[in-house]
Amino acid sequence: MPMVLGTPKGLRLHIGLFGRRNAGKSSLANALTNQHISIVSDVPGTTTDPVEKACELAPIGPVVFIDTAGIDDVGSLGAARIERSLAVLEWVDIALIVASTQAISEDDERIVRKAQSLGTPAILVLNKSGLAAPNEALLARAKSFGLPVVVTDAAECSGIDALREAIIQVADAETEPDLPIAGQLAKAGDTAVLVTPIDTGAPKGRLILPQVQAIRELLDVHAKVLVVQEDRVAEALDELKRPPAFVMTDSQVVVSVAKQTPENVPLTTFSVQLAYAKNDIALLAEGAAALSSLKDGDRVLICETCSHHPQKDDIGRVKIPRWLREKTGKNLQIEVAVGKDFPDDLTPYAVLIQCGGCVVTRRHLLMRLRRARAQGVPMTNYGLTICFLQGVLERVLSCHPEALAAYRAALARSDGRNE
Repeated sequence: MPMVLGTPKGLRLHIGLFGRRNAGKSSLANALTNQHISIVSDVPGTTTDPVEKACELAPIGPVVFIDTAGIDDVGSLGAARIERSLAVLEWVDIALIVASTQAISEDDERIVRKAQSLGTPAILVLNKSGLAAPNEALLARAKSFGLPVVVTDAAECSGIDALREAIIQVADAETEPDLPIAGQLAKAGDTAVLVTPIDTGAPKGRLILPQVQAIRELLDVHAKVLVVQEDRVAEALDELKRPPAFVMTDSQVVVSVAKQTPENVPLTTFSVQLAYAKNDIALLAEGAAALSSLKDGDRVLICETCSHHPQKDDIGRVKIPRWLREKTGKNLQIEVAVGKDFPDDLTPYAVLIQCGGCVVTRRHLLMRLRRARAQGVPMTNYGLTICFLQGVLERVLSCHPEALAAYRAALARSDGRNE
């Protein structure tokens, strides 16, 4: 029986709903999805934590709607809920800011200004028009923010089509999709060799997500794809009549694959390509140079964006910490941040090591990178870290000359400071 997989959340457009308690955010989420994804009640504060629902929004395709708690919540618990809502605002692709048709509050304006300061594309939704239509003065004030304005009544499903159209227009004009993980490295007729070890982290009967993405992208550009395990790389290359466009491997076997791959054949890894597709690879490569100057007592933060069950020899929690200590010979304090929790204060850390981020969006990872740079803390990712520790980082960055140059420049600066 063929296996049908839904589009992963990391490849979906993320749309968040923000506003005061009882503004109708949950009703609006339900109306937009034609599903009952959030509890609707006249009692303010019914939604206490972000609620996510994956669905299809034609003609955009797969999206995730995120219903958040009210930004006017009260008490210490309410303050924590507001903080979580504002954290979501940092990484969603589009924010729907839901206000009343009778008045735009200071809370509404605060969330508008916050979205604008973060560069989050936003739409101002004046909801509950069935109770009272917005007057001209209110509409003028709403439009003065410079955002698209849509009038709706979620309970009556009024204005929902207009809101969908506004979402489509903003998505087309203001959001940035992931870059390709492999498709940019090959053209029609090329052969690509993908090295995909089957280890304990691979789901039974399936490949991991980046491997599936790479295969699909290469097929889309009409390239030929040869998939092998690490003990068949040299054999596979010998059997080809001409060299492949590139070899892409799992980072954990990159040394073995590098030894089997001729120097004239470009070599990269799935994690390096995720750094390109979902983040800023040049800045992450620059951050990798910080690994060369770690000192005793330095704190390193491993940043995971999914809450997977840790494996016996988990790459982020076991292998990278072990390799870091072995390579540097330093007594490092290594900590782990899991899921969407990301410290506000990053300054205690000498370097951040981010996972590939296959289950989150490009904007989410760029938000983390932006916050790290604002605090002067270098960030890199799993793949670049592993390649640095294995001594092959410059080799795998040959597919990305700008990143290689950034790494070398940062390394030179680090060496100058250490002299």
